[in-house]
Amino acid sequence: MRFQKILFPITFNIFLFLFLIIGIQNSTNKEKVNLLINESIYLPISFIIGTSFISGSLFGSFISLNNFFKKN
Repeated sequence: MRFQKILFPITFNIFLFLFLIIGIQNSTNKEKVNLLINESIYLPISFIIGTSFISGSLFGSFISLNNFFKKN
């Protein structure tokens, strides 16, 4: 059961990432990401938004809401 809770979000987000890579091949709008220390190379805006959505979905699936609302 625990393995299935980990396996499903990982496979789902991998497929989302693959569809994202396929979908942005003809993207022309590109921007730099301003990091704390440096800037990145020019990336398509759809890639920046898509990867932030996918990483949020992946990290959010590992956080259980029961830990936040647990009463002692």
